[in-house]
Amino acid sequence: MRYIFLDTETTGLSPANGDKLVEIGAVEVINRQITGKIFHHYINPQRGSDEGALGVHGLTTEFLSDKPLFHSIAQDLLSFVNGATVFIHNAPFDLSFLNAELSESGLNTFESITVVDTLDLAKRKYPDERNNLDALCERLGVDNTERTFHGALLDASILAKVYLAMTSE
Repeated sequence: MRYIFLDTETTGLSPANGDKLVEIGAVEVINRQITGKIFHHYINPQRGSDEGALGVHGLTTEFLSDKPLFHSIAQDLLSFVNGATVFIHNAPFDLSFLNAELSESGLNTFESITVVDTLDLAKRKYPDERNNLDALCERLGVDNTERTFHGALLDASILAKVYLAMTSE
């Protein structure tokens, strides 16, 4: 089985309000082994990040100003996830941004891709407990000490390890 663990960072909370992607990170897992194959891009959103979002990811407008626009990396993203089951923590949030940006680029959205929400999995396995990524790392003994800011590639990698630990029984 080929799995892709994916995360995004954004300028804010809602693509309907004009917020955009600023980073996409994805990690490949085949037969429960992290392969080392990744997809990672910073993206120029052509706008600033909300103060709250900037506090989460730390990606400034200046840093992102020379990065590619989403449409220039979109087909590579779709090729990377093609044929895989994609795992995303709190999938509706990330999918709203991915689908909005893909639609704006005139490309197919994630509608035809199998997506699993690991937050839903965690809530079923650990009802009535905190199930954000940090809480799951603590509960499952997954090292997240490198995580001072949220970063899409780092979070996708941590998510892969969390999922493998959560489903190891």
